[in-house]
Amino acid sequence: MSAKMKIGIIGCGNISKAYLSNGPSFNDIEIVACADINMDAAKAKAEEFKIKVMTVDELLKSPEIELVVNLTIPAAHAEINLRALNAGKHVHCEKPLAITLADGKKIIDLAKKKKLRVGCAPDTFLGAGLQTSRKIIDDGWIGKPLAGTAFMMGRGPEAWHPNPFFFYQTGAGPMFDLGPYYMTALVHLLGPVKTVSACTQASFPVRIAGCKEHFGAKIKVEVPTHCSGTLEFWNGAMITVVMSWECWKHAHSPIEIYGSEGSMMVPDPNGFGGPVKVYRPGNENWSETVLTHKYAKNSRIIGAADIAAAVKKGRPHRASGELAYHVLEIMHAFELSSKSRKHYVLKSKCDQPAPLPTDLMEGMLD
Repeated sequence: MSAKMKIGIIGCGNISKAYLSNGPSFNDIEIVACADINMDAAKAKAEEFKIKVMTVDELLKSPEIELVVNLTIPAAHAEINLRALNAGKHVHCEKPLAITLADGKKIIDLAKKKKLRVGCAPDTFLGAGLQTSRKIIDDGWIGKPLAGTAFMMGRGPEAWHPNPFFFYQTGAGPMFDLGPYYMTALVHLLGPVKTVSACTQASFPVRIAGCKEHFGAKIKVEVPTHCSGTLEFWNGAMITVVMSWECWKHAHSPIEIYGSEGSMMVPDPNGFGGPVKVYRPGNENWSETVLTHKYAKNSRIIGAADIAAAVKKGRPHRASGELAYHVLEIMHAFELSSKSRKHYVLKSKCDQPAPLPTDLMEGMLD
């Protein structure tokens, strides 16, 4: 590996701007090229960020590219991940790792066979908010984690999103669209999940688009839009989870963890910063704690940067394919448990990601 791992980005949609903007902040990576099936989009991003433009095939064949960052639509994640691995390149993918568990397993198995790294978003758990939350747990500030809650609730994106249709198709819905942030955060904080017990439903078979581009269009709902369940973790904690697009308003925190010696409010896992609040017996109310780690601002691509640092150091990377596959199975488990009316026992079990050191310099990972 060269001094900086050379990265090629496939997929030049909205999320690519954050990756391209943040790439230069990290010492171990260099974004050198981008590609998209829409060459106009690829050319625009290449010109804006002064990098090479390539077709997807050219990027995958390029000997210069060591790591592919896959920012395509979810339906294409598995195909591009497998093609990148077969081309001899490490890969870091936007969430989810794949739509089906079978495709997710193919990716993990191929990476092991090729001795290559697979990483996957979300990497927000590497931000200051969730790393501080992890330190609070690891240092025993709230004692042994016993229970908790995780809520992501709203009315769905059809009122404002310019292309709301795919949000209600297979591979999306509230669980697969935003669930990865919450499930990844919980595994980061508490370790792997043992069982899931859940009920799911779709209250409306059709939704109506409110955006100007498709105003009044009917959107067929193919996925659950309200998922409620309990995660039982291997460490004994039990977390109540609700992922819903059937709620007008609520007053729940994104994540709360209840320990034997206190409670903690965890910040929104869709972001990198705080606040982190702790309550311990004897206090009148919650106390906001100082953030113990760096990367409080948007740092998307930090997961890919951690792959580069991990390869250099010969250690496991944190936003790993195994973590992403475990999260994928957790999300599928909600509907599988609901349909069977039984607890679903997870077949996968990943390692809890290592926390980041508190003394990192900006741009560094170890």
